[in-house]
Amino acid sequence: MTFRDQISWLKAIELAVLTYHETADFPSDEKYGLRSQMRRAASSIPSNLAEGYGRGGRIEYLRFIDIAMGSLRELQTQIEISKRLGYLNSETLEIASDEVGKVIFSVRRTLKLKETN
Repeated sequence: MTFRDQISWLKAIELAVLTYHETADFPSDEKYGLRSQMRRAASSIPSNLAEGYGRGGRIEYLRFIDIAMGSLRELQTQIEISKRLGYLNSETLEIASDEVGKVIFSVRRTLKLKETN
């Protein structure tokens, strides 16, 4: 089994691709602003999940899961800003990011339980 088999990573990849699609029509003056930030945050989520999984230890994996969760919260904040600015009209990114958060939190909780047992 590899990181590519992890549901959390697969869902995070889907979120990253969706973020790229949803931000494609942002105003051109956001090319290096909000659009770029959102794309970096979104791609950081599966990247950190993969890196943490590859580290081989539960403690390291938990640390990278926390970093991925931080990137997710960053993306969710940027989604809200984008909605308020009128750049996003759909709830698609918000729903997808909530789903990724639930899956990652579940993985984190499972690893924490193993740590205490």
